[in-house]
Amino acid sequence: MTEAISTALRDVEDPIIEEDILSAGLVGEITVEDGVAEIPLALGAPHSPAETEIADQVREVVDEAGYEPSLSVEIDDQTPAAIVEDAPNVIAVSSGKGGVGKSTVAVNLATAMADRGARVGLFDADVYGPNIPRMLGVHGHPGMADDDETIIPLERYGLQLMSIGFLVGEDDPVIWRGAMVDKVLTQLYHDVAWDDLDYLVVDLPPGTGDAQLTMLQQMPVVGSVVVTTPQDVALDNARKGVRMYDQHDAHVLGVVENMSTFVCPDCGNEHDVFDTGGGERLADAYDILFLGRIPLDPAVRESGETGEPVVLADTESAATFEDVAGNVMDRVGEIRRESHRLTATGQNSPPAQQI
Repeated sequence: MTEAISTALRDVEDPIIEEDILSAGLVGEITVEDGVAEIPLALGAPHSPAETEIADQVREVVDEAGYEPSLSVEIDDQTPAAIVEDAPNVIAVSSGKGGVGKSTVAVNLATAMADRGARVGLFDADVYGPNIPRMLGVHGHPGMADDDETIIPLERYGLQLMSIGFLVGEDDPVIWRGAMVDKVLTQLYHDVAWDDLDYLVVDLPPGTGDAQLTMLQQMPVVGSVVVTTPQDVALDNARKGVRMYDQHDAHVLGVVENMSTFVCPDCGNEHDVFDTGGGERLADAYDILFLGRIPLDPAVRESGETGEPVVLADTESAATFEDVAGNVMDRVGEIRRESHRLTATGQNSPPAQQI
């Protein structure tokens, strides 16, 4: 019985690895009982477009083979999300300099992932400029668990939220030296009762300093999303951010070019306010994925002021953010499935790209 199912599964191809899932080692031990086929799959990025497509195709071919499909996840990879018990896929959103819209990307990325059905946390680690409370319209204070030691994250738009902005006064500056930053970020990550997350999006402060190093050392980071604007001055700093992750053997999931072409709402003409194509050139130069180009859209700015992520609207910018989120999730899944494939065949897991 299982032979017929295995044969059918050879018709299902991983759209990114470009190999059928059986040959790629992505199918575990198949069992059949009372017409139900239990099929473990090595899928590591819940609700990603590519893995959703794989699961749908598996259900289809198993059903056509005359069995009721019952799918489960069984992945044996060497990524941080697998090595650390019960860890989510931690995705860092970073930038080489401030003012490039990093927090806007983090908020809309996390919201789009949650809107796809994933369980997502958003950790605002930008200790000196915690903007996420305002950008999501959340101004309360987190509660404490019964043990008086664990922090209960706030929730909004299906996201579990934590920010230093919830713990200090709205107008109070955060004046901390590096050691204090390290301590607070470590405590906030470990002492928050994140509830069974698929992904944790971490909004980092700009640059390559203490907060970034703490995150890489303390959190099981699968990879980073590097945000830049198109002009050279932003790209110069973005390159440093890309190289920082390489030095810590972490993947760069890809590059997002923010504040790209402005489309005039009155005449429809396009204007390259901050040059154009810089993010794509950066991705090409370092052989990493270009995740998408976010237009310079007043609606994006307005959404950050009103606390309603633009990705939830029916606009071109929303569709772009949705595509970016799908690309990020697919890249996470690709890294984890490829690591599983190599582990299953006794090879070493793939290193982060060398830059």
